[in-house]
Amino acid sequence: MAAGRLKPGWRLLAGLGVVLALWFGAPLLLRRMDFFRVRRIEISGARYRAPAAVVDALGLARRASVFDDLGRLSARVRTLPGVERAEVGRRLPGTLLVTLEETEPVALTPRRGGGLAAIDQAGRLLPYDPAAAAPDLPIAASADPLLARVLGLVRDAEPALFARLASGTRVREDVVLEADGRRLWLAGTATAEDIRAVTAVAQDLSRQRRDWRELDGRFAGQVIVRGLEPAA
Repeated sequence: MAAGRLKPGWRLLAGLGVVLALWFGAPLLLRRMDFFRVRRIEISGARYRAPAAVVDALGLARRASVFDDLGRLSARVRTLPGVERAEVGRRLPGTLLVTLEETEPVALTPRRGGGLAAIDQAGRLLPYDPAAAAPDLPIAASADPLLARVLGLVRDAEPALFARLASGTRVREDVVLEADGRRLWLAGTATAEDIRAVTAVAQDLSRQRRDWRELDGRFAGQVIVRGLEPAA
């Protein structure tokens, strides 16, 4: 073997050393290059939060690079109220890609001092501006967790019915919803099956072309119809 030639094992270790040096050193080197400075931020998934709020949450330095720690940037966006999940990616040479998922509101409720505020399925106020986002949501009489829970359940179980809801009110341990000028009574402990049962009765009455004033789904295994017009 010629003098000075590395053995295979040493050549492998040397190669690994070069790879590791490039792996850990390249981002540090690239981060200093003006070519990779952040010049553009693309945000997707922001329906209710203003893009400016997302940009502010990133907290980018004046000479921020797309090779900065993306995990740290993602964590900053996730601290925004109303943001469930957020990920920050990069597109070379100078674009950050921010993808987020927001907490979905279930209703608007009167705000102290005037105006309306959005609430989530737990009855928590969300930092959304209804005037800017203009969500088509029912009006909840108050930010009540029981009422908000039932509204969220209707949204998930019967989206078509939820789209027609105008308002919701808590009455003791029950919930009264208004849709198309009619009332739906539901227990605060209502399940998706209870909501589907009420919807099925409403659809059946519609097929029969019979009008009604109120459907009461608070009782297990039955839906009570009130204000039913006689069959034609």
